[in-house]
Amino acid sequence: MTHDFAVTEKYAIFTDLQIHFDLMEIMRGRSPVIIYSRKVPRVGIMHKYANDDNEMSWIVPPGLNIFHVANAWEEDGGDDTVVMVASYALSAEQAWENHDLTQFRMEKIVINVKDKTLERYPLSTKVLEFGGVNPAYAKKKTRYIYSAMLDTPELSVRLVKLDASIIDCDDYILASQLYGSACIRGEPIFVPKDPNNLDAEEDDGYLITYVHNENTNESIFFVMDAKSPSFETIAAVKLPLRVPSGFHEIFVPDNILNKLNIIT
Repeated sequence: MTHDFAVTEKYAIFTDLQIHFDLMEIMRGRSPVIIYSRKVPRVGIMHKYANDDNEMSWIVPPGLNIFHVANAWEEDGGDDTVVMVASYALSAEQAWENHDLTQFRMEKIVINVKDKTLERYPLSTKVLEFGGVNPAYAKKKTRYIYSAMLDTPELSVRLVKLDASIIDCDDYILASQLYGSACIRGEPIFVPKDPNNLDAEEDDGYLITYVHNENTNESIFFVMDAKSPSFETIAAVKLPLRVPSGFHEIFVPDNILNKLNIIT
């Protein structure tokens, strides 16, 4: 099963997990999600304009069950090297069958397109998931990655900023913010301060997300300074209803929503 994939200027990269989806299992009264522990996960790469999947090249890195991709880009013109930053589960069985024990890690994965090999570079020993970048840098070489640090797969307890440009380091975390007691935060989204400013620095913008306080049962929408080492809060808006943790998020500016006739 492929849960997420990446796209660069020339290539599409697919992840084939040890997790399978079988609708027939529903007919048997069981979960449609099946773990094939004997299967080795794969990473497939092919040109975006390939005629069919026969042009897919498969790389078999043991234990690399990638769940979410933060970004991917080409280096050296894309003829030799593709880089992908992604989070993966240390154990596919725990990721689906025993959530409380699941451990996610984030890595920079360097793919040699010609040799059909890859090298893996851990970005942290912490449990990191739901990575994201400045959308203006999608498919481009990225320095900063924003991620949730997890206590369990359902509980995001800290927001972190990683610097992927650092070389030979044990931990690439550059900035972080602890959410507070009983506070659970969702996926961080980067919003540029001025999307029309082509000269803006990569981290010149805001991070937005939802936080739910389990003690007070309140949900708050936060806007934070992405440049600040402590993610200084710019605005905090209390919401009338709870936003469940774990939801994927996206920021859509009002001019796009107006074109879609969603705002009246």
